[in-house]
Amino acid sequence: MGFDVTGPLGLLVLVLDVYAIMQTARSEAPGAIRAIWIVLIILLPFVGFIAWMILGPREQRSLFRR
Repeated sequence: MGFDVTGPLGLLVLVLDVYAIMQTARSEAPGAIRAIWIVLIILLPFVGFIAWMILGPREQRSLFRR
């Protein structure tokens, strides 16, 4: 009994996770914090993204940086 994300929902989760990883890698948070967030997002794709949205680094979460 597992939670399987496939099809369009799986693609959406993948895109959102890649976005979260890119934003985390580009943030100004300390290296260890960035690494922990990236590992969390990779190991727990759906839950990790939601946690990142609520608790993650807050610097410039926009699609277009100035």
